[in-house]
Amino acid sequence: MSGAPDWQKVATLDEFEDDRPIGCAATLPSGEDLEVAIVRHQGEWFAIRDECSHAKVPLSDGDVVDCTIECYLHGSVFSLRTGEPLNLPATQPVPVFPVRIDGNDILVDIANPSFDADW
Repeated sequence: MSGAPDWQKVATLDEFEDDRPIGCAATLPSGEDLEVAIVRHQGEWFAIRDECSHAKVPLSDGDVVDCTIECYLHGSVFSLRTGEPLNLPATQPVPVFPVRIDGNDILVDIANPSFDADW
């Protein structure tokens, strides 16, 4: 689903601590609501859909370690860069989105996930 950017403000910098994900609301181009987990890890910003592909649990409740985020319920770990699951029980990736900082605002390009997700 690569297309024209749709940069949406989802949060501000002062809301974040390193390695503490926060669930933020965005709107898909179709008008549907989408929750994304935003995290600052080792000086980089990441946005990943805030839902484990295995059990539909918020990833923003999980731990961040070594550029991954863990689903707290069953322990699946996902790459913050690619959204790929790194262990079972999850077998499907989670979309990740480009992030841009504009002043104090955190913007996410909702129109360009890492793959054409089936919303």
